[in-house]
Amino acid sequence: MKRIIIGIASQADIRARARAIANGRHRPAPDEPKIWFTSMRSLAEVLSDDNRALLRLIREQQPQSLTRLADLTGRAPSNLSRTLKTKARYGLVELRRNRRQVRPIATVREFVIRAA
Repeated sequence: MKRIIIGIASQADIRARARAIANGRHRPAPDEPKIWFTSMRSLAEVLSDDNRALLRLIREQQPQSLTRLADLTGRAPSNLSRTLKTKARYGLVELRRNRRQVRPIATVREFVIRAA
């Protein structure tokens, strides 16, 4: 598991940074954010108390399937699936498929937030 650096900046600043990287004018340093949000509100939705507790539960219990995670949390599998897909898009969770099951794996232990 790793530490992830999260940045908060305006949409225009995020786009300008992406263009600079694509055009070769900027090379991201290892300590720069890898994930960007446009507001503290959007960040808070992804890393709410409930969602951080879910990540902790996944890390500690290491459920072998979404069904097992649903049992542990009391949440519906479809609800968990949507939540985990969002987390996977941000690189916070890996959804590993094996046969008919999906195993959630927490990939991040620590969050560092930098606001621009």
